[in-house]
Amino acid sequence: MNSKTMKTTKHNVQRLLLAVVLLGMAACTGDFADINRNPNEVTDEQLQANNYKIGTNLKTLQGLVVPTQEHMYQFLESLVGGPYAGYIGATVDTWQNKFETFNASADWRKWPFVNVISETYPAYRAIINGTDDVTAHALAAVCRIAIMQRVTDSYGPIPYTQIMADKTESLEVAYDTQQEAYAAMFEELDAAIASLEDNLTLPSDAFGRYDGVYAGNIAQWLKFANSLKLRMAMRLTYVDEETARTKAAEAIAGGVITSNADNARMQTSDNRMTLIYNDWGDHRVGADIISYMNGYNDPRREKMFTTVRLVENGQETQGYAGIRIGISVSSKATAVSSYSNLLITGSDPYLWMNAAEVTFLRAEYELRWGSAAEAKTLYEDAIRLSFEERGASGADAYIADATHTPAAYVDPIGKYSVSTPQSSVTIAWDDKATDIETNLEKIITQKWIAIFPLGTEAWAEHRRTGYPRLLPVVENASGGTVDSSLGARRLPYPVEEYTENPTNLQAAIADLNSESVNGAGDTQGTRVWWDRKNL
Repeated sequence: MNSKTMKTTKHNVQRLLLAVVLLGMAACTGDFADINRNPNEVTDEQLQANNYKIGTNLKTLQGLVVPTQEHMYQFLESLVGGPYAGYIGATVDTWQNKFETFNASADWRKWPFVNVISETYPAYRAIINGTDDVTAHALAAVCRIAIMQRVTDSYGPIPYTQIMADKTESLEVAYDTQQEAYAAMFEELDAAIASLEDNLTLPSDAFGRYDGVYAGNIAQWLKFANSLKLRMAMRLTYVDEETARTKAAEAIAGGVITSNADNARMQTSDNRMTLIYNDWGDHRVGADIISYMNGYNDPRREKMFTTVRLVENGQETQGYAGIRIGISVSSKATAVSSYSNLLITGSDPYLWMNAAEVTFLRAEYELRWGSAAEAKTLYEDAIRLSFEERGASGADAYIADATHTPAAYVDPIGKYSVSTPQSSVTIAWDDKATDIETNLEKIITQKWIAIFPLGTEAWAEHRRTGYPRLLPVVENASGGTVDSSLGARRLPYPVEEYTENPTNLQAAIADLNSESVNGAGDTQGTRVWWDRKNL
């Protein structure tokens, strides 16, 4: 985000353009390349024989589900999903226009839409058009759906089916409504699941060297695909309950992630989140999640966050403190030293989905449509899975705690404290609850803690359910289009779509308005199709 970063990005773009020019030159020289080929160079046939082309494109797609490139990750998770989920706040004192105050600049707005879509489809097309291997197609489809679900959840209508239907490979195509996009994703995901089921005996070394998630284990990919289907299904609970219930039941019956051994996590040689949080120091952990976990005296804090110097009753101590989201930072150095950082090392994987999330989803399924007793069991199992994943002790005592509630926010620098806690929700399951909301808030709140730092997913679930209850942003620069008490409901389309795809974009905005409960055009206050709960 600094000048050095901008120069690096510009240099990478220049290198990419050079590569495109050279590729075009090679295409115009007939058999020149064959005549002058280095005899020691690997041929296309040899590359195809060891799955190199397919494998590298699969790895590219995997690196976009939760972005592994530091700038892409920062824009999608640290600057958008993280703040909107109450996870992450910015520390940079020169950022006057940012997502968390609802006034991001045009160059920021293109990242979650233009950059993601333009990087996804070349790799996806290369796999679909480059091989007849049904397993490769299935893995590519699962990754594409995981990527594009995040995009449609952030925007509403998106280009989806027409991108692959357009033989010119243009990205300037008609949009699908969000309802149409979800329907297409379910259909494609079901087909991918069927292919994975048919190829469970495929040796892991077929894709193992290129698979940073499951090392080619198709059985684990099948569990992730069904778990993704469950996540998507539960998103529709307030807009299409029949589809939500049916698809969720299918996913659970098909076999989902139930143990931490099957967690979907992208392993890389160097986790670039360390640059964002440890080296650049552009962000710190949000006040919301720290306040909840402080109030619960949550044992997982020491596994998740750094401590900072605090003064309590005139005594200096070490503890956990978060930054209010949507503030104007007066001093980056002060912010960096005053608020807790997330604990991240270069060897840590990128989390996609864990057993705790899936088990919380199953608990919600039972709460809505099944057995209250089973919902309670799954809720408690999910908390235990989270403690196990973090390596924390004390899960049983935590589960039984019916007393502690989220803490009021106390700002270490004394500017943005809030005297009233966001919520009074306790941890222990309420067997006497007469409606689903009491225990639903518990499920979503604990899931929110367990899936940190998956900001984009947590933001979607906050919009869907209203939980967890978050602090309003301090500064709302939306010009009245966003209700501070509700927060951003979506992202505005980037300027590039207005200039390069205007006709299709205007049709998409009309669709957005028609399938939204409060259609207000291309603003951050307009609710997407599934965002229907009367909050």
